[in-house]
Amino acid sequence: MLRVSGLWVFVCCLLPGPLLAADALLEYRLDGLDKAQRANVEAWLGAAPESEAARSNFLSSARERVADSLKALGYYRADIDLSVDRSRSPWQLLVSVTPGPPVTIAELDIAVTGAAQSDPAFQRLLASPGVALGDILHHGQYESLRNALLQLGQRRGYFDARLLQRSVEVEPAANTARVHLHYASGDRYQVGELRYAEDIVSPTLLESLRSFSSGEPYDVARLQTLQAELQRTGYFSGVTLRPLLEEREAGRVPVRLELYPAKRHTIELGIGFSTDTEERVSATWKTPRVNRFGHSQETRFEYSRINPSGQFIYNIPLTHPLDDVLQLSLRVEQNEYGDLDSNQNEAQVRRERRYGNWVLSYHLRLLNERWDAATVTGDEDYVLPGFTLSHKTRQGSPVNPDRGFSQFYEVEATSSQLGSSIDMTRLYANWVYVMPLGERGRVVSRAEAGAALIGEGQRDDLAPSLSFFAGGSQSLRGYGYQSIGNTVPVTLRNGEAVDYVLGADRLALASVEYQYRFLPEWRAAVFVDGGDAFDEGEFEAVVGAGFGLHYLTPVGAVKVEIANSVSEDNPDWRFHINIGAEF
Repeated sequence: MLRVSGLWVFVCCLLPGPLLAADALLEYRLDGLDKAQRANVEAWLGAAPESEAARSNFLSSARERVADSLKALGYYRADIDLSVDRSRSPWQLLVSVTPGPPVTIAELDIAVTGAAQSDPAFQRLLASPGVALGDILHHGQYESLRNALLQLGQRRGYFDARLLQRSVEVEPAANTARVHLHYASGDRYQVGELRYAEDIVSPTLLESLRSFSSGEPYDVARLQTLQAELQRTGYFSGVTLRPLLEEREAGRVPVRLELYPAKRHTIELGIGFSTDTEERVSATWKTPRVNRFGHSQETRFEYSRINPSGQFIYNIPLTHPLDDVLQLSLRVEQNEYGDLDSNQNEAQVRRERRYGNWVLSYHLRLLNERWDAATVTGDEDYVLPGFTLSHKTRQGSPVNPDRGFSQFYEVEATSSQLGSSIDMTRLYANWVYVMPLGERGRVVSRAEAGAALIGEGQRDDLAPSLSFFAGGSQSLRGYGYQSIGNTVPVTLRNGEAVDYVLGADRLALASVEYQYRFLPEWRAAVFVDGGDAFDEGEFEAVVGAGFGLHYLTPVGAVKVEIANSVSEDNPDWRFHINIGAEF
């Protein structure tokens, strides 16, 4: 009987074929092996020798290394024949192998004792250990199970654990093996004191992020959650958590939290282009940590011919710096809506709360908006309380999901009694659904709906930013940017009568797009968009269709799309370029 125990390990490496240097003095060929056996033999043999001394050593040890590589996979009685052709340059080594019958596991003795015996994590591991009675003996799988037990114990706080028995006993003549693995966990440690410097953020702020309490059973997953959330705050350039095992006592292990502050200020410059808003440049100044209480600010300026804007945002953490934030903001913006030029000044206070993948926010915004188009002008004030609710789920890449669903809902209401120019309830919702279709394809469906319910006789007081428009690269791609909306006749100062797009109080849009990835970073797309921006009772759907080419980048797809109107005679083709995530 052959006994294998202790630290004797067979490493089952899966590497490509024999590595042959340009000046190798020996080439070898393997016969009689399946794919897995061949890969392991090649890994054990390694690269072809490049000196006469190395060649001699290679030939003298080849048989033993081939035999050991096959034992690692459970073949202990392999017949190995070596023949060398020295008449050729380089020399040719033929290794002919008959693996023989495999060794199977006749006895499997895996035991966990101590507190881990009732630990659900260990129970799950033992329910699917990767090794079973009757299996071909695979030393790599045995070692994987041994390491899995040890690593799980460290992650779950069994710091005094040890292996009482670990052995593989092989009887080559009977082609059987007995596997023994006894893990004694001891007691599970609890989390002790959390130690950290208090000079970056306040203890109250840190405690609001803490995912565990002193006295709880140790679980590295809880520590990793805290580490990830601290990193997500943006307050720190680096975060490390480590148990102080050398200081453990009385069943508790203290944890050291090391925080490295992020840069106090950052400035980001950007440049971009969209066929809707044309070229644009931006500058953003961020202060991720204004003070020890986690306040932050972001000031952003963006210029494009159509849509210059500036915004200041100040964030104040409430009960949780990631899940409960009070936001104060100021915004100035110019924009073109249809045939209207708009100037907006806005102040807003907003509270945002996260519940898993759901985000709920309440806001109150004060908006002054001035607009004009030829003889059409407006200058109105609005006090707009409201809330939004959103939810996103993704599978795969955050910017290029294989499957996902996004939903967003917004409600705002105001009244002249609040100081607004109109009585209004504004409703808006959008949805995006991504689903796979076939091995390389996926379908992206989108829908939008909105309604502005306005008091009688107040339609002309509805600002462009509160109205609805359609058309452009993010809407109906067969139509110009915000070119679809309520159209009214306007007489210009020179007496010319024209139709101006002034926005609508209703919106209904839908889109279906099929995308096919023909190369790892390239995708082709075809799509159909339809819908309308209209005043109540005047819905007349228009339809556009087109195709596109997408180049996938780490920040989202660069989309080049061409579309035109199906509803019009002799329509113009519309060309669109955009970059960004699906949702």
